[in-house]
Amino acid sequence: MSTKAPNNHWWRGGVIYQIYPRSFQDSNGDGIGDLPGITQRLDHIAALGADGIWISPFFKSPMKDFGYDVSDYCDVDPMFGTLDDFRALVARAHELGLKVMIDQVLSHTADAHPWFVESRSNQDNPKADWYVWADAKDDGNPPNNWLSIFGGSAWQWDTRRCQYYLHNFLTSQPDLNFHSPQVQDALLATVKFWLDLGVDGYRLDTVNFFFHDALLRDNPGRGAPDRNNPDPAVNPFNPYGWQRHVYDKSRPENLPFLQRLRALLDQYPDTTMVGEIGDDDGLARVAEYTAGGDKLHMAYCFDLLGEAHDAPFLHGFLGRFGEIVGDGWPCWALSNHDVVRSATRWGGPNPDPRLLRLAAAFQASLRGTVCLYQGEELGLPEAELRFEDLQDPYGITMWPEFKGRDGCRTPMPWQADAPHAGFTTGGHPWLPVAEPHRALSVDRQTGAADSMLSFFTRLLHWRRGQVALRDGRMSLLPADPQVLAFTREHAQQTLLCVFNFSDRPARLALPEAWRSATVLDGSGLQGAHLDGDGVRCEAYGGLFLHRV
Repeated sequence: MSTKAPNNHWWRGGVIYQIYPRSFQDSNGDGIGDLPGITQRLDHIAALGADGIWISPFFKSPMKDFGYDVSDYCDVDPMFGTLDDFRALVARAHELGLKVMIDQVLSHTADAHPWFVESRSNQDNPKADWYVWADAKDDGNPPNNWLSIFGGSAWQWDTRRCQYYLHNFLTSQPDLNFHSPQVQDALLATVKFWLDLGVDGYRLDTVNFFFHDALLRDNPGRGAPDRNNPDPAVNPFNPYGWQRHVYDKSRPENLPFLQRLRALLDQYPDTTMVGEIGDDDGLARVAEYTAGGDKLHMAYCFDLLGEAHDAPFLHGFLGRFGEIVGDGWPCWALSNHDVVRSATRWGGPNPDPRLLRLAAAFQASLRGTVCLYQGEELGLPEAELRFEDLQDPYGITMWPEFKGRDGCRTPMPWQADAPHAGFTTGGHPWLPVAEPHRALSVDRQTGAADSMLSFFTRLLHWRRGQVALRDGRMSLLPADPQVLAFTREHAQQTLLCVFNFSDRPARLALPEAWRSATVLDGSGLQGAHLDGDGVRCEAYGGLFLHRV
């Protein structure tokens, strides 16, 4: 192995902006966002203060799961453009100082992928073991009790081989067999393809799903989930949550493959990987996958992607994170393309703008990397869609108790008074524009001093100058019923971050060492002030203190 390439750690403490390409900007009027549309709007992201972008899949795909079912890892689906369009996007992003990360879906392919077409043709072809195949039990049932996240058994009968194949997601998304060295080598070659085209890193989809238990042992049950305390990674109406997922994912064999991935990225300068972890014990997996400096650079789990967000919950979660993950580097997201938008999830049907600003300042203050989802900087709420407008197979299957993921995937509103809010010049976008989003469009908020966009822009540019927030250690103050407070400390700067996550005024007594501190202005966060030996907060107020 050659010497590692240099890495400037741009991602460590940076801000990554997630783009869902179908819904960002349509450049050709077909109602679906595309790569030239992204390139057209990169100036918006650069002006916001992001360091890089993560683009959800744009590879060739039957689009049963909207790009997360890949049929060609090394080409662009025509609906999104061409490889030349991608090269132009990377070049423009780099001109603007933005890094480019892409979404790599390695755990499974589309059933239309040539690898699977060959694998399913018979039981003795060269790719016969590239997917997870198993015989039926003697009563014809699947080989074990594993379930699909999208509902029902994780096994699908195939009449060509007269065997079952594994699919952790849709039946059209067969799982690759990572126990095969040939599969690993083939996937690493596809990763290298995009690195050679100039990408700066990867978001790894379902990174803990790569390996399965080779013995195909049954998962143990854990009973019905508590609907009053739901798992943020699995909706409570999904039988998937009734099992302990011991054997179908998060297997120890995953670690050597992550080391192979890291060794490949280490040959390219200034690259990074962030892994998505959905697990019964997400924090333990984050710790395991980011430890040692030889696997993932960053990872995230779903604990901040649920509804709970009061000060005691956040204090408890961050305390556990510090104990379990330690020096591992997290990537913090409050929204993404798979969950209800944070404005609605945390703020309800009429979110208080003060809470949204507080949540943004809180996220920007955590030790780790910040990941923003498109539209979050506008304060977009979850869109309400009719059943007839749904596209997401997950939502269609589990309607009406679970409405799926389309509500966070509606088109980005650029111009309030333009047809389809400026997303497309065509007649029918793939999902309808949410009418309440028009008033929050980019053109309405640009230049408005009190807008959410102006707040985000000010916050992110201010954060760049705070070395303690980007690189400092973090220590929690004692738990409080209303106020979350913690320090961020670096050799050059020490800050105290105070956030009132309640809708009532609150007062936090300051530790003696902070009673002579002063307010650090410039973030845009409001609603709190020094009050003798404490901080008095209005509802959803907060501030930053620094010691000179």
